[in-house]
Amino acid sequence: MRALLVEDEQRIAGFVCAGLREQGFTVEHCEDGNTGYDYAMTRDYDIVLLDIMVPGRDGLSILKNMRKQGRNVPVILLTARNELDDRLEGLNLGADDYLAKPFYVEELVARVHALLRRVSGERQNVLKLGTLRLDRLSREVRCGEETVELTGREFNLLEYLMRSPGRVFTRTQILEHVWGYDFDPQTNVVDVCIQRIRKKLDRCGSQPIEAVRGVGYRLSKDGEA
Repeated sequence: MRALLVEDEQRIAGFVCAGLREQGFTVEHCEDGNTGYDYAMTRDYDIVLLDIMVPGRDGLSILKNMRKQGRNVPVILLTARNELDDRLEGLNLGADDYLAKPFYVEELVARVHALLRRVSGERQNVLKLGTLRLDRLSREVRCGEETVELTGREFNLLEYLMRSPGRVFTRTQILEHVWGYDFDPQTNVVDVCIQRIRKKLDRCGSQPIEAVRGVGYRLSKDGEA
């Protein structure tokens, strides 16, 4: 899953990013509201965490314009302002949750999971394709009765492919969604990671990941190549 954090306090940003990455999220961090708004409007995220008091465009302005432009990604506001009127303003502008500083990162992560469960619904947190089953919350992958042990990056890549079986993803698209936009596009990490996943799935007797020559990869619709 992909998260955007707009937060200008480096100490807070550091522990929030670390906490989410430990849970398997790919996190992008912006220190100012103008860049954060640009990212929120042009890139795909599963959740956005907005500090209200950031340089440039403030968090409430980002949220207001996101909703006005039809961006319905779940949003949690992070702020030192905890007056009732501030909370009501944020929620009325379309925030899904509100967390006052200081906070424990464990509570933030729990709220993120709860929000994603509420928004997506329990069924969408379990992706199935043939005998392959991926649980986005427990981060467990099973092939039939076999548990498949994947690293965090391998899990995120397989989840990305399983969201749209049959669709071909370019290496650049995979790189941007699984590794982040700042990664070197010339690297071969996508191919190396795909090879590792395919090797692990081979033990299950099926191989759903197909290479499309000169383009990228896709997951076969029936779960088997």
